Amino acid sequence: MKYILLFSFLVVSTAVYSQDLNARVQILAPQIPNSNKRILDVLEVSIKDFLNGKRWSTDALQAQERIDCNFVITITEWDGSTSNFRAEAQIQSSRPIYNSSYNSTVLNLNDKNFGFSYSEGQALDFSDQNYLSNLTSLLAFYAYIITGMDYDTFSKLGGTPYFQKALTVLNNAQNSPNTGWKAHEDLTNRFWLIENLTNKQYNPIRESMYEYHRDGLDVMAENPSKGRKAIYGVLPQLQKIDRQKQGAVLNQVFFTAKSAELISLLSDAEPQEKLKAFTILSVIDPANSLKYEILRRTR
Repeated sequence: MKYILLFSFLVVSTAVYSQDLNARVQILAPQIPNSNKRILDVLEVSIKDFLNGKRWSTDALQAQERIDCNFVITITEWDGSTSNFRAEAQIQSSRPIYNSSYNSTVLNLNDKNFGFSYSEGQALDFSDQNYLSNLTSLLAFYAYIITGMDYDTFSKLGGTPYFQKALTVLNNAQNSPNTGWKAHEDLTNRFWLIENLTNKQYNPIRESMYEYHRDGLDVMAENPSKGRKAIYGVLPQLQKIDRQKQGAVLNQVFFTAKSAELISLLSDAEPQEKLKAFTILSVIDPANSLKYEILRRTR
């Protein structure tokens, strides 16, 4: 089991759970009349049961090892009489930090092409071998992404088997009429996310995720200086990849999850370190450059 092998401090429960995710699901429909929303309540429960009721990893996880995640699905178009929904989804996951009550965000992304078909009472069936529906393919794809990214933070490249499963889901969906699965549709969609995660050229980013969490965050409680140094040491690795592959989706995913946390962690560093961090971060994460200004000002 991933946590028990890596953390001797965890108390082992005698009960073993087959589920891997502790998913919270919320469906929002601000533009849909209230009279039509009963089906959305049923759908919300069905999605939650689907995500939490399946075993996405190969390990038998204890209750405390389940991965915390959130799916906020916003219905953007539905006429109330058909089974076709246009939607977007905000997907987040986090993992606990050793010897603290803090949970660190690992994934925080928005999928603007989360369209699907659903009829009230419909069973959410899924197969790793075949494309059965866009809804279950979307949910399974992100369940494997969440699982893989969590494993990557506990062991170097530990999420590889789960990214391969997500790639299979994507390949099975290539003939789907729904958007988000194909390379030509967008430069930051699901295709390019899993392409980066399974492309060895981007392994340094995945390895940086491990070093950031295990060598950095997980030692902060006992040795803040050592942990901060490890986190700072990750930045040049990310900069090198950014120079080679500007605009890489995986770099964007990292900083969307970590920009605020980086500012908080590096704010107590020495002035020279903060200035170096600002210089690197403002180049490789220009979307958040204004946020990083605080590192340059607080000296």
